[in-house]
Amino acid sequence: MHNLENREKNIEYRKSRYLRRVLLLFSFFYSLYSSSQCAMCRAALESEESTAQAEGINNGIIFLMVLPYILVAIAGFAIYKIKYGKKKDY
Repeated sequence: MHNLENREKNIEYRKSRYLRRVLLLFSFFYSLYSSSQCAMCRAALESEESTAQAEGINNGIIFLMVLPYILVAIAGFAIYKIKYGKKKDY
């Protein structure tokens, strides 16, 4: 009986491991086709001689990139404090 339960857990583990690998490969190959800029932004930047528009788009990209990193850092700090912040009384 115990051996049968171990086999079932092993099969579930193999399926989940296989699924993770497939998702990793899919995300890798999907990212190969992504572009760094949309077609309209690229056309506007290539046709424009001044660098003011390019700097504005780059600043916008940096602004949009920073906010998710701040949110993830706050969530990570909160999880750390919840997990390791409690003092154990002996």
